[in-house]
Amino acid sequence: MNKWKLVVLIIAVVLATGSQAKADEVVLTFEGLGNQVPIGNFYNGGGGGSLGITFGADSLAIISRDAGGSGNFSNNPSGDTIAFFLSGPGDVMDVPAGFSTGFSFFYSSSTAGSVSVYSGLDGTGTLLETLNLTGNIGAPCAGAGPFCVWTPTGVTFAGTAESVVFSGSANQIGFDDITLGSATAGGGPTPTPEPASMLLLGVGSLSALGLRRKKVA
Repeated sequence: MNKWKLVVLIIAVVLATGSQAKADEVVLTFEGLGNQVPIGNFYNGGGGGSLGITFGADSLAIISRDAGGSGNFSNNPSGDTIAFFLSGPGDVMDVPAGFSTGFSFFYSSSTAGSVSVYSGLDGTGTLLETLNLTGNIGAPCAGAGPFCVWTPTGVTFAGTAESVVFSGSANQIGFDDITLGSATAGGGPTPTPEPASMLLLGVGSLSALGLRRKKVA
């Protein structure tokens, strides 16, 4: 095999690898859901597409006050809608088809919380990984309410996950850009090189308030 055929082969492998990494990532932004509406089957044949992802009964979407909703938050990483829970111990997300490699998200919280990844549905099976979260609000915010600091966090794990349990104090923690298949919130752990870079690669190889605003009487 001559030098240029090898370069072309390396570029093809890089492209295929980058495309696969992107294809395996899923980012849930919750845009399109109504204010304080259950997320439920939104990503299982609903308005969010047929991704086979479902959320438990306590999992709700909420829209920022700045966009006409009742959420005491701003500056979230995408859109005007986030996920939260108003009652119960937390959100449960089921992914029957499973996902691997990594998991990540942005969060804003007034208290400590945790997010646990399990091998079975509904928080069952083997605990693959747990992320412990700390409260991150307190700085003055411009816009709607005190939930304006959004911290990205993520984790890699071995095996295949089928569910995630988001825990914390009800009405005190919100999540956005929940990302399956990547330890980087919002996705993109393996950027595809630009054509010039790929050519060089080939040649080189040769060489305090709740999230929901209370109603005012």
